[in-house]
Amino acid sequence: MSVKPRLLLTAALLAAGSSVAFGQAPAPGPRLEIYGYVQADMGYDFDQINPDWFDVLRVSQLPTYENQYGEDGRTWASVRNSRLGVRSWTPTRLGEIKTIFEFDLFGTGVDAGQTTFHLRHFWGELGDFGIGQYNTPFMDIDVFPNLLEIWGPPAMVGFRNVQIRWMPLRGKDEIFIALERPGASADGGAYADHVALQNVKIRTPLPDLSAHYRRTNSWGHVQVSGILRKIRWDDLNDDPYDLSGSATAWGLHLSTNVKVGAGDLIRASVAYGEGIQSYFTDSAVDVGIQLNPGDPSRPVVGKALPILGFVGYYEHPWNGKFSTVVGYSYEYTWNTDGQAPSSLKRIDYATANLLFTPVPGVMIGSELQWGRRESFTDEFTATDTRIQFTFKYNFSWMLGGA
Repeated sequence: MSVKPRLLLTAALLAAGSSVAFGQAPAPGPRLEIYGYVQADMGYDFDQINPDWFDVLRVSQLPTYENQYGEDGRTWASVRNSRLGVRSWTPTRLGEIKTIFEFDLFGTGVDAGQTTFHLRHFWGELGDFGIGQYNTPFMDIDVFPNLLEIWGPPAMVGFRNVQIRWMPLRGKDEIFIALERPGASADGGAYADHVALQNVKIRTPLPDLSAHYRRTNSWGHVQVSGILRKIRWDDLNDDPYDLSGSATAWGLHLSTNVKVGAGDLIRASVAYGEGIQSYFTDSAVDVGIQLNPGDPSRPVVGKALPILGFVGYYEHPWNGKFSTVVGYSYEYTWNTDGQAPSSLKRIDYATANLLFTPVPGVMIGSELQWGRRESFTDEFTATDTRIQFTFKYNFSWMLGGA
């Protein structure tokens, strides 16, 4: 095929809104896809939230006392959710090497609140093995609904982590197993922030072990996932107390997509475990303080906190241009008796939107968002109601192939 017909074919695919899914190559030969989208968000917050998270509804960042972040009511605008990525497929005698490099502008961790480079995926595969930063096997990315609020349902298991992954089975039946970087957190912050023990050092002697099995049918899919991790902490204080300890954290995750009728879709998941809060999209600490009055040398001990999370969303296309997504997320942490009264106990989150796609690759939408944060024992609750308007322009350009 000459260069001109190939470019015409690429232009036709782009005009139709076509994009090649990672791992599903359209043709033999080395190929490269440049893709992404430009997104501009603007909204109004009727209440208040930590200014570092002004453009998302991260419920754990709602105030823990009256007017912690000033008076209610703020208009905000952001382009931080814009995204750029590159995928490649390279044939070798051992099989096809597949890579992905993707980033957005949503600063987290020390860059929270900033419009700056934020790595999402940095990943490579050959045969049944992959290495780099990608979605954890404990996660089901297909649970994430088509929302404008990009942080997403708090109770969803949502985490991109550095890992070594074995994929012995793919297709209708899928099995993934991975060894993951320990001591990481979904919000990019320091893991010490997820352990409520003061003046101790966190140590992670073993990698996190995660795995999932997925079954796909004509009606959708169901996935069962699990994770096992070891958390240790060392007391380095020069005093008569010994606060050193360890905890075995674990989690189970059941998720599904169910097709309904001619185009509707149910996305749902439920997750339960101990000490896995940092794998949730938004949550409390993994390890809390528990009083230990029977031992004068160890007045407190650390305990992996139990957590339960549920996500349920319904997506409905009204016609070829309009669609709606509505749903709810619930999360509950069983706190320990040594935690602060303002510690996070419960999160409620709900959204409803109307999306308009005038032509393939262009989306305009509005979304109503609501969140509620409940503290441990001080009886303080905070709610936040927001409205968001989004303009999104997708692009994709394929190079190479036959």
